[in-house]
Amino acid sequence: MSLTGRINELANKHRKLDEKIVEEQKRPSADTIRLKRLKQEKLHIKEQLQSLDAR
Repeated sequence: MSLTGRINELANKHRKLDEKIVEEQKRPSADTIRLKRLKQEKLHIKEQLQSLDAR
């Protein structure tokens, strides 16, 4: 996979995780453990994107 393709793939995953986080937060009894896991995964993807952008 090309670098651009990998960046696009990660950006899409990042956006989808953000949508999942927003949806979970809208629930009356949001699952805090799930939210924490989603946010950690989103942060990990953000770090990967920053690393790839630095190249």
